[in-house]
Amino acid sequence: MATSNKLISVQHLVKEYNHGTVKALNDCNLDIAQGEVVAIIGPSGSGKSTLLRSLNLLEEPTGGQIFFDGVDLADKSVDINLHRQKMGMVFQHFNLFPHKTVLQNITMAPLALKKKTPEEAQKQAMELLERIGLADKANEYPNMLSGGQKQRIAIARALANEPKVLLCDEATSALDPTTTRSILSLLKEINERLGITIIVITHEMRVVEEICSRVAILDASHVAEMGKVEEIFRRPKTAAARRLLFPGREQRAEAPAFGAKNQRMLRIVFDGMTPFEPVIANMVLACGAPVNILFANTRAIEGKTVGQMIVQLPEAEDAVSRIEAYLNAQNVHYEEVTDDVL
Repeated sequence: MATSNKLISVQHLVKEYNHGTVKALNDCNLDIAQGEVVAIIGPSGSGKSTLLRSLNLLEEPTGGQIFFDGVDLADKSVDINLHRQKMGMVFQHFNLFPHKTVLQNITMAPLALKKKTPEEAQKQAMELLERIGLADKANEYPNMLSGGQKQRIAIARALANEPKVLLCDEATSALDPTTTRSILSLLKEINERLGITIIVITHEMRVVEEICSRVAILDASHVAEMGKVEEIFRRPKTAAARRLLFPGREQRAEAPAFGAKNQRMLRIVFDGMTPFEPVIANMVLACGAPVNILFANTRAIEGKTVGQMIVQLPEAEDAVSRIEAYLNAQNVHYEEVTDDVL
């Protein structure tokens, strides 16, 4: 049985198609607590969207259990529509009704499912539009809005049922980077102010880094690894996690800068340092030992540098010792990695 401190508990979930010849999900296990922001990531075809849509039975599981708020949704006797009202869904392409105004899009569910009066539904909708900064768009139609505005409206519509959880299926993948940041900021605010649990399907690591507390990595239709974002980022335990953290692996064979096999390498993790601090340049100057950068994926998020870099160590052992001593003094996390990490 699911324990009381878990909002969602997925146990041994299986989803098959074509009479069992295709397994989209295979023995998936996942626990999510109230108030968490959790990412589900993985390569295309790994089962991310199938898992998300199984949580509210838009995809009916072949086997296993899905406990939500203490109730097994896979139990045929359960009124699934009652529990779906507690789950808001946000899609990649917004799914707004084009022939209805923004206000009508938001009030549809409260009127139909919550049995609110038109006055109550409209009052709530206007409050949500104020929260997302689009109160002036209430009487406009979706085709008059930008992509970011449409997604904000979609989020407001999902909130209209006062859900316990938001299920976001690639909610930012159709948006430009600036708009993505604004949507992520809105989701973060919703989580912090309203305490709503958020589950995000994404293929973008920046989404995971910016708003998620934990991450589940899907590979070959099952959960290969799950944990706190910073822990998986620092110490990925599985090959599936390393593939997502090192997306440049395929180009390695053709890159002459990578040098010979069996080289000694350090993975340096940036997890909150100021973006204006040139750590590697300062390290080279302080240690008098140049390093070859083999891989880099860093970015500034809310005034901090996050990401990672892999450098090839010099052959001289004393130079390696100086580099490690410098990184320790700067409180920079690092680990020596083998040639097959890239």
